[in-house]
Amino acid sequence: MPRADAPRFDDAFRAELAALFRWRRDVRHFRRDPLPDGLLERLLEQANLAPSVGLSQPWRFVTVEDTARRAAIRADFARCNALALAGQTEERAGLYARLKLAGLEEAPCHLALFAERDPAQGHGLGRETMPETVAYSAVMALHTLWLAARAEGVGLGWVSILDPAEVRRVLDVPEGWLFIGYLCLGWPEAEEAAPELERLGWERRRPVAERLLRR
Repeated sequence: MPRADAPRFDDAFRAELAALFRWRRDVRHFRRDPLPDGLLERLLEQANLAPSVGLSQPWRFVTVEDTARRAAIRADFARCNALALAGQTEERAGLYARLKLAGLEEAPCHLALFAERDPAQGHGLGRETMPETVAYSAVMALHTLWLAARAEGVGLGWVSILDPAEVRRVLDVPEGWLFIGYLCLGWPEAEEAAPELERLGWERRRPVAERLLRR
């Protein structure tokens, strides 16, 4: 029997949820206006509801507010991005140089996400043969945060062009933490119907039929 206090999701809610999925964006262009007090904490509370292997909750969020640490992260991005640009083919290099791959200058909120590799919580359940599920769980928390932020009108950009060892050093986190991504959050400059990479011709989204194998 369903619980009397369990929510019932109707067609209108499902349509709104589908719109949320369609309009989630990897935001790179931010306004500099700060987020309201308490909003980030509320978003992190929602991210903390994400599923995790063995209920281990291995995600570790680090808010980055210190000016010098932010500058060091930007410098590391510049180094890594230059290397990535140098590795592009001649055909792709010009387009790559045009891409806005970070919002590190403008975004008012910086957040780093790590996963604790072997958390005591969860007692190892579900990760004996697949320890990588710890990292997968942290990504689930990121995705939950992404959707929660979008529902509030907040943009999120996942910056991955960074050296994980340098990020751990700059942020002075425990050695065993696995770097997942550096997140920029803030109010987006504009709402776009298509992802930026698609609009600029870098790549396009394929239909699910091309990603489905039946056995």
